[in-house]
Amino acid sequence: MDYIIKSAHVIDPKNNIDDVLDVLIEKKFITKIDKNINSSSAKEIDANGLYLFPGLVDLHAHFRDPGFEYKETIESGAKAAFHGGFVGCVSMANTQPVCDNPSVVETILKKAQHINFSIFPCGTVTKGGEGSELSEMADLRAAGCLAVSDDGNSVADILVQRRALEYASMLGLLIMIHAEDKQLSKNGLINEGLVSTRLGLRGIPNAAEDVMVARDIELVKLTGAPIHFQHVSTRRAVELIGEAKKAGLPVTAEATPHHCTLIDEDIVTYNTNFKINPPLRSIDDRDAIVRGLEMNIIDAIATDHAPHQDVEKDIEFDKALFGTTGLETALAVILTYFYHKNILSLQDIVKKMSLNPQSILGLSDFAEVKKDIEANLVLVDINKEWTVEKKSFVSKSKNSCFLGKKLKGKVAATICKGILHLF
Repeated sequence: MDYIIKSAHVIDPKNNIDDVLDVLIEKKFITKIDKNINSSSAKEIDANGLYLFPGLVDLHAHFRDPGFEYKETIESGAKAAFHGGFVGCVSMANTQPVCDNPSVVETILKKAQHINFSIFPCGTVTKGGEGSELSEMADLRAAGCLAVSDDGNSVADILVQRRALEYASMLGLLIMIHAEDKQLSKNGLINEGLVSTRLGLRGIPNAAEDVMVARDIELVKLTGAPIHFQHVSTRRAVELIGEAKKAGLPVTAEATPHHCTLIDEDIVTYNTNFKINPPLRSIDDRDAIVRGLEMNIIDAIATDHAPHQDVEKDIEFDKALFGTTGLETALAVILTYFYHKNILSLQDIVKKMSLNPQSILGLSDFAEVKKDIEANLVLVDINKEWTVEKKSFVSKSKNSCFLGKKLKGKVAATICKGILHLF
């Protein structure tokens, strides 16, 4: 079916668009962007008072498929993504089997193609994600990977990490880094500080992240290879990344909605939905991340969507699994805490949640408001207020750290691969 999105306020900084316009979509492609478009065959979508953005792209999501389909599947994850305005996601490699070979990559891509969703599978840096032997990166690249990461398992061996950077850069693969020294964070549950002491929970010090960020920046200096830091959570990490950018190093970084809005004080009720890795940090760290977003030290906002079932969360704090869902709440959280508080503009948000992630992945003509490309767009009511409730989630898992929060801004429709999903 063909569509005309009528009278939407279109925001696309890449194409210098900030105006109320109509957008015509024919045979899944954007064919006209103008005022007062008429078509006898296209269905009209009344978007008066709504905003139209390039579709969001998530650099960091766990779809759990294959191997952990009871938590999430490609299909349920895609539905959650649509509800959150996402038209593409980088899926992390910690599936079962681990995404360290072409057959897993091909399985993920085939499932995504079947439901008309764009998944960019992330392969592993090392075989099995175990940190000792490099994965067959050339095969992963040929199968469709744009990036590699051992995600929750940082590559501890510095020589292996050096070789990984050199090899990946030759292949045009981006290495995405979960910066954590496992010896420093060992058995930790939350941020190390006054809150961990008061609650009697073992802490994870900032240094566990800081030393790995510093190490890998030095490796970027040595190799010249690009690197992307995932879910930055500490003040010093922001400073180090800022210094690397000033020095002209090919370094990019992301932050999550939870790390730039919540702090360790929020864990005082022992709510396991706040048990996240890296942990929620101090207010000083949170404010540094906000400054990093404002100053473009942090390039992107990514969800780190990590679904778990209730049986894995509604247990003792030390036994509960790390992670929170994020696809369905990310845009609303950022609109609530950043746009409506005059910290980031809508143009800034579009850059950090769509355009910059695409650039980091090396995508072109993917999600833009531009003629002659496939339509990947999101229509948003930036003023709609709603409360996050379990019953509203379409994800198979409901472990959100924003449950009960009143948010301002909601997705009205997502157009992915030219297909309209109305909510």
